[in-house]
Amino acid sequence: MKDMRPTGRMWHLYKMGGLTPAITSMFDAQSAQQMAFIRSIMKEQRKNSLYEISLRTMELVVFDLETTGFSPYNGDEIISFGAVSVAGTEIKDESTYYSLVHPKKSIPEEIEKLTGITNEMVADAPDLLHALRGFLEFVRQKVLVAHGSGHDKHFLNAALWRTSKVNLSHRLLDTMMIAKWLHPKLNKYDLDTLLDCTASK
Repeated sequence: MKDMRPTGRMWHLYKMGGLTPAITSMFDAQSAQQMAFIRSIMKEQRKNSLYEISLRTMELVVFDLETTGFSPYNGDEIISFGAVSVAGTEIKDESTYYSLVHPKKSIPEEIEKLTGITNEMVADAPDLLHALRGFLEFVRQKVLVAHGSGHDKHFLNAALWRTSKVNLSHRLLDTMMIAKWLHPKLNKYDLDTLLDCTASK
């Protein structure tokens, strides 16, 4: 079934070449600006050296992605970005970023139950390019932190390549790997288990 929302009709016309040259050029210019910004962030990050910065003063962004599945190279997509900025050991509660993303495919029912994000919630959300630009504008040159980062890294790389033909160049700390080093005898390393382990000490 075709998307009958106004934005859906606009994008359908755009893809089919049915918009006037003026409107088409507006779409192209906006997309080009988003892509240029994303490319500039990746380029600057490659120049950024963090080896001499102490973890006590390093600026970090702890982030999490919600997705339609587990394989970005088989059509699964990002449906939300969530991030909070941290300076050393201080969590900046006022410095957060969150955006839903309108995917090109429907969110499966099991993913709706797992994430709490429904197809209705993302119906009018920004597309991937705009949400990704907002996320990177929030991150800038900070180090990224994720728990079990492989999933998030694969989806970020796929999104960057799909929208801007660049790869992720930020440093990425995986708190699951750190937890395995600190607590080698645990059977599981999910966040609930680690919270229980920390609370018991």
